[in-house]
Amino acid sequence: MKVLAISCHPATVEILCAGTLAKYAKRGDHVAICHVSNGNKGGEDIPPAELGPIRNRESQVSAHIIGAECISLDVNDLEVDANSAEVQSALVDVIRKQKPDVIITHSPDDYSPDLLAVSKLAADASLKASMFHYRTNEDPLNKTTPIYYMETFAGIGFSPDEYVDITDTIDVKIQMLWRHETVLKWLLDKKGVDFEEFVRTVARFRGIQCGVSYAEGFKKHKAWMYLTSEKLLP
Repeated sequence: MKVLAISCHPATVEILCAGTLAKYAKRGDHVAICHVSNGNKGGEDIPPAELGPIRNRESQVSAHIIGAECISLDVNDLEVDANSAEVQSALVDVIRKQKPDVIITHSPDDYSPDLLAVSKLAADASLKASMFHYRTNEDPLNKTTPIYYMETFAGIGFSPDEYVDITDTIDVKIQMLWRHETVLKWLLDKKGVDFEEFVRTVARFRGIQCGVSYAEGFKKHKAWMYLTSEKLLP
C-alpha cells in the first residue's frame, strides 16, 4: 500500500498521526509525508528565513526514522491559501507522483487557518488529481484517492469513526516528535506546553475509548467518489 500524509506544518504529523504512519511503515507500506508549510514562523528566537530550512531538516530526520519520504511545498506559515492555483497544482503533482491508496490530512474542524486551508487543499487536490483535463507536470490518476482526517489538536470536537492501535509504535511516535527540537523547545519555553506529555495523553485517551493502551483516531472524508469498501487504516 502507498500512504500519503498531507500535513500543514512540520511536527503536526508527529503530533497527530505518526503512530499510524509508523505502523504502515512497519508492515512494509510506502509512506510519504508532504508538508505544505515550511514552519518558518513557529518560534521567536530564530528569524523566519533561518527557521524554515531548520524545520525542513528536522522533518527529514523525523521521517527517516520510519523510512518515509519527506516533501515540502515551502509555503510560508500563515500564508497557506486553499484557493492558490499554484499551491493546488503543486499538491496535485505530489498526489499524482505518489499514487497513494489513501491520503491522511487535517480535519476541516481544527483550530488554525493554515490547518483548515490544508484540509481543503488535500480534498480538492485528490479530486483534481483524477481529472484528465487538469494539466500538471504529472499524468492524471484513474481514481479519486480516499481521505482520512487525523484528529484535531487535543481532540477538541473530534469523534473518531475509526481507531488505530498504536501501542506498539507510541515510542516511535515520540522519537519522531523529538526530532522537531526547535518547535518543541519554543512551545515549552514560551507557551508552557510539554508536547511529549500532550501526545501521550491524547493517545492514551483514545486508547481508553477503544480498549487498548494507546490509539489514534480518524474520520473518513464522506463524499461521493472518495469512499471505498477497502480497509485502508492499519
